[in-house]
Amino acid sequence: MNTLAPPLVPNRLNKVPEAVLTFWIIKIMCTTVGETGADYLAVNAGFGQGVTRAVMGALLAVALFVQLRKHRYTPWIYWLTVVLISVVGTQITDLLTDGLGVSLYVSTSAFAVALAGIFAVWYWVERSLSIHEIFTRRRELFYWSTILCTFALGTAAGDLATEALGLGFAWGTVAFSTLIAMTYAAWRLGGNAVLTFWIAYILTRPLGASLGDMLTQSKTYGGLGMGAMWTSALFLTVIVMLVADEHVNFGTGRRNT
Repeated sequence: MNTLAPPLVPNRLNKVPEAVLTFWIIKIMCTTVGETGADYLAVNAGFGQGVTRAVMGALLAVALFVQLRKHRYTPWIYWLTVVLISVVGTQITDLLTDGLGVSLYVSTSAFAVALAGIFAVWYWVERSLSIHEIFTRRRELFYWSTILCTFALGTAAGDLATEALGLGFAWGTVAFSTLIAMTYAAWRLGGNAVLTFWIAYILTRPLGASLGDMLTQSKTYGGLGMGAMWTSALFLTVIVMLVADEHVNFGTGRRNT
């Protein structure tokens, strides 16, 4: 069952997947990998923040170039782009917070205003914010700009809730899961499909960040102590399996409904 209104254009023309259950599972795992992967590369692997940002930024540019050149939705490149955007979005927020000392209150507010601005311009130009209508280059550029901003905003909001406001990783996971459940309930009760989709999409980022921190951080700091490497490897493995299955189904004409 779809979690948005029925597609308005044929699937072969749309450049993004339908928002079915698998979509949300992969999305949440991508957000967690963005949190744990960025920490692993910068800290555990010893690359440092600067090198990690440069390498991930370059890889994202390549992935976006390939994605934009595709003529239809292609699972592997789409989700690779999402994973890389997740890492880069995390790095942007970390740069502001840890590198430049910007308050999480300020960065969260700034990203929220930036996201609202992107939505406003996107709607003003295209008269639609639906993910079922991403079939032109311009709309796709609006879409990916929005996705990057949601990851940066979600990272800042998640850190604000779990660290600055003292909610903690476990309660942060519960809080954001509850908000997503409430958004789903609102959609089921007749709420606007496009609005509830984007609210849920934004909320999955701090959920993934809280979940990632809860799994990776040591028990001393309220985590489960799995470590960034093992958590990232586990989630990436599941993502690859789900995307591979989706690729097979998509190629044979079978889609989740």
